[in-house]
Amino acid sequence: MAAGSNPGPALLEPLVERCAVEPDLFVRDMLSWALTRMPPETTLPRLRRELGSERAQARSQALHTLSKIGDERAWGWITHAMLRDPDDEVARTAWRVAVALAPEDEKKDLAGELAGQLGRGDREVRLSLSRALAGLGDVAETALATAAASPDPAVSAHARATELLRRDPEIGFDAAVEEAKRVVALGPERAAAAGAGTGTGGGPGADGAGETADAGETAGPMGATEARGGHEPTGPSQPTGLTEPVGSIQPVEPTQPAGSIQPTGPTEPSVPSEAVRALRAARAEEAERSGRADNAERADNAGRAENTKKAENTERAEKAENARRAENTGWAENTGRAENTGETAEC
Repeated sequence: MAAGSNPGPALLEPLVERCAVEPDLFVRDMLSWALTRMPPETTLPRLRRELGSERAQARSQALHTLSKIGDERAWGWITHAMLRDPDDEVARTAWRVAVALAPEDEKKDLAGELAGQLGRGDREVRLSLSRALAGLGDVAETALATAAASPDPAVSAHARATELLRRDPEIGFDAAVEEAKRVVALGPERAAAAGAGTGTGGGPGADGAGETADAGETAGPMGATEARGGHEPTGPSQPTGLTEPVGSIQPVEPTQPAGSIQPTGPTEPSVPSEAVRALRAARAEEAERSGRADNAERADNAGRAENTKKAENTERAEKAENARRAENTGWAENTGRAENTGETAEC
């Protein structure tokens, strides 16, 4: 805090070196903040050297500090090797910095580079990569479409989840992943048909109803024609043709639903219903996780604030005690001097 409040060139090297070994994330963030308070002309060359460090934390924290400074001159220092660093923390930080600093004419190539790593790592790594690609906007669409067609189901699902997240950030990453897995498992066309079926009681079912209606329309004219043609009355005394029901409705049987609404394949309503329930459950679980994470972060911040306040109170109490002691010491010295003066005067 003091280094950031009163920045000076002499503090540059100690701050950078401490970033490489400090285990506490909160402290490292304060160190980066202190570095951002210094002139970029002083910090940028030193941070650039730190990007080549053998220590992964040194590289990661140097990248993080560059993202805080936000100087576009650092874009050229983000290499392909950094974007594909075997250390996940270094790679995640490099993705974020690259998206923040990339010029507009470089974003399409960057999207292709990032899309080449879809399917990498655990949930946190994949979430970071999805956020980076989503942050590039529409230029990432082509790269994501290509990755979505990958024969690797992990890559394909990650690409589809990223595209869902890019189009609708409110959906949440876990829910997007579950939806993408469903699409990969069923195929795009079957998944779309299943999704349509959940909203309307089955898209193919509606087609079946149309087929039934067409049959009914055919049956009406045909029955009337057959009644008129096959049993045309010769006079008012022969009404049997008009009253005979067999010839008019037997050929088409429009009331038989079996052939018209028989579902096949993905039109089974139980499949989309289960998928919707799974999607909703995933969204609820993600919301609960987010709430727990927020609560934990608030509790952590509250604890740190309380410890800081206690430390400040202790420091104030120590200063007050030292001042009281100094005052007592001065009073005692003055009293002793006065007594010595009186004795001397008596002598």
